Formats: sequence, C-alpha cells, structure tokens
Amino acid sequence: MQKWYQIFHKSIGLSPYVWVVFLILPFYFIFRSSSTYEVVFGICMILGFFVCYVFSFLSKGWQMYFWTSLQILISITMTLLFGYVYFSLFLAFYIGNIQNKVGFFTLYTIHLISTVVTINMGFITKNPDILTQLPFVLVSLIAVILLPVTTYNRNKREQLEGQLEHANKRISELVKLEERQRIARDLHDTLGQKLSLIGLKSDLAAKLISKNPQQVQTELKEIRQTARIALKEVREMVTEMRGTRLDDEMFRIRQIFHAAEISFELEGETKLTNISLIAENVVSMCLKEAVTNVVKHSQATACCITIQPSRTELTVQVKDNGIGFAEETAYGKGNGLRGMRERLEFVNGSMEIVGDAGAMIVIKVPSVLKQPVKEVGG
Repeated sequence: MQKWYQIFHKSIGLSPYVWVVFLILPFYFIFRSSSTYEVVFGICMILGFFVCYVFSFLSKGWQMYFWTSLQILISITMTLLFGYVYFSLFLAFYIGNIQNKVGFFTLYTIHLISTVVTINMGFITKNPDILTQLPFVLVSLIAVILLPVTTYNRNKREQLEGQLEHANKRISELVKLEERQRIARDLHDTLGQKLSLIGLKSDLAAKLISKNPQQVQTELKEIRQTARIALKEVREMVTEMRGTRLDDEMFRIRQIFHAAEISFELEGETKLTNISLIAENVVSMCLKEAVTNVVKHSQATACCITIQPSRTELTVQVKDNGIGFAEETAYGKGNGLRGMRERLEFVNGSMEIVGDAGAMIVIKVPSVLKQPVKEVGG
C-alpha cells in the first residue's frame, strides 16, 4: 500500500500540488451563477479536475493520456460555462513535464488549439466573464504557449546533465580501472622477473652453502644487486605515477641534454591551458621516453622540441639529427615506443615516427574544448 507522501512525483516534487491550492478560485466564478444546477455541476467539474490531475501524475502509458484528455475537456467546459480559463495553466505545467517527445507535442498541440478556440468562442459569444478579465486571459494564453515548452526544455536539459554526470562517473571508474591494470602490468614487468631470479639464486645459494662457499658469496652479491635494481625501478615507477606537468618535465629535459652535451632548442609554450591534467601527464611521460631514446640511442648532437597547441589538439614534435630509427625498432617493442603508444591510446592520442635526416616523433593528443560562458542579464 502506498504511503501518503508517495503520491508526489519524484522528479516534480510538491510544486504541482501547491498549484492545487489555487483551485479555490473557480468557486468564485461558480457561485456567481444563479442556477443551483450550474453550481452543483461546476463543483463536480472542479473535483473531477482535481482527481484527474492527481491520477495523471500517478499514471503511466495510455492512462496518463486518458486523464490528461479529461482535464482538457473539463478546462474547455469551465471556460465556456463559467469563464474560468485558468485550468489551462495547470495543464500547461503538466504537459511540459511529459518526457515522451511524441506525447508532449501531441498534447501540447491539442491543448493549445482547444484553449485558443475556446477563448475565441468566448469573444464571439461576448461572454462577459471572458471580456471583464481580458488581460488575465491574454496572460494565460501566453503561458499556455510558452510554459510547456520552457518546462519541457528545462527537464530535458536536467536529464542530459544527469546523463553527463553519470557518464563522467563511469569514465572516472574506467580510468581508475585502467590505471590499476597498468600498475599491475608495470609491477609484474618490473618485479616479476627479478623476484623470480632472487628466488632461484636463493635456492641455489642454499644448496651450495656447504659445498662451495665462494660461489655462495657470488650468488648473494648478485641477489643484493638484483634487489637494489628492483627497488630502484619501483621508486621510478612510483615517481611516474605521481604525475608530471609539461613545464616541470621540460626543466629536467634541459638538464639531461646539458649533461649529454646535446644542443637543445624549444619552440612553443610549455604552460598549457586547454588540455586535461591526465593528457598532459601522458605527454610528459612520452617526452621523457623520447628524450631518453635520443640520449641513449640516436647519437645525435642536436634536438628540437616543438609544442603546437590548437583548438582541437596538442601537437608535440621531438626532432634530432641522429642515426634515426630502424623500421623494426620504430614500430616494434624497442626503446619504449610501444609503451608510448599505449599511454597515448589511453587519452585518444596518437604517435607518428618519421625517419628522414635523423628522427622525428610527432605526438598528438586532443584538447579540452571550453564552452563560452553566457552572461546573465541583458
């Protein structure tokens, strides 16, 4: 059994039922009539409209349209007999809250046409109730035209905002999931092999401890060295996870090139405004890998990094005058290029490698488009 407060529509709240308080107004029009029959008939119309109005909010499907159609008929009757046109406002508000597009436009059209025709009939028959309240009738007619459309558009906008918020939450969850998988993959690649090696060498040392003490010392040194390397790689991986801004990464790039005695030139601005933090972090990590490749493998004497932000994407070029890439290396697993591609795919980015006169890596990531803020007021 429904509790009393469950009659209120969840998305609408109390507002339509607050309007019902104004149903006391038609009694003024009804009791001006001298006929008892008309008074009784008018009261029945008011109560009938109230019942239909409540049931229309509680119903779904064809029943909702049935109760709304009865409300339209009652509104027409009240306008013709008693000059009470204000039921049309209640209908205009309700029709605006219909989410089905076809149902909304069908009832909106029927209600608008019936209201216009009914008011014109009042003018034609020179109904004194219509003529004496002409300004209010015109205001009601304007409301019948604008209120449903305004309410419908507002509800659609709120619905889209809700869907967008849900999508953003889903994206956030997927980002976290992808990051967990990447961390798990990096940990496996970083620690898996080395921990297995430590385990094997520990077993070997245990077997040789009584037979060949000298060999045991050698194995223990290798175990210690492998553990240190694993610890160093874990620390580097954790540092990468913290995220790096392009401006900070460029400072380190200058230091690396200076230490490697490679001439470095930067074209463009490193402080970006129209790119997400995660995309900027990915670009910084890719730049770090690209610069490492230049220093270790390219045999270059000069390198130029070009940053070209645009309205739709950020383009970063890393060009050196070294020996270039071998075809199998550029598109294979060497030099961390595969990891760069995977990171860029995560933010819908891309990477292109050009091997003419040295090597050039072109990194592209989409920009964040900012909508213009509309000023309030006129």
